Amino acid sequence: MKKNDLKLIVTVLVVAVVFWLGMSLYQKYNTANQAYVLVTIDGVEYGKYPLNKDITERIEFEDGSYNVLEIKDGEAQISEASCPDQICVNHMHIHYSKEMIVCLPNGLIAEIVNGEERDIDGSTH
Repeated sequence: MKKNDLKLIVTVLVVAVVFWLGMSLYQKYNTANQAYVLVTIDGVEYGKYPLNKDITERIEFEDGSYNVLEIKDGEAQISEASCPDQICVNHMHIHYSKEMIVCLPNGLIAEIVNGEERDIDGSTH
């Protein structure tokens, strides 16, 4: 192996590592395009919660009813609610863009925004 070949290999490796580090840091700190849960109550925005942080948020209403939003491992769910039917609690976890959990008795909608898109399962003609 020639001396110039070794210099070329080292240069390419250094450029690749710098590029990889730059992309990693950009993705980590660029919050503009990160997925979050948008919570609305009766059509009014209540809050935005990032999917990349594990949180538990109790959302209380004026009449004493409540929903508990839990975000864990990049997925969101309603883990507890005061509504009688518990459909929102029994709903699957959501993590794809435009997926939502709706609690009709409390007027709450939790929707994923800017998340990864779901692939098409199939199509019909």
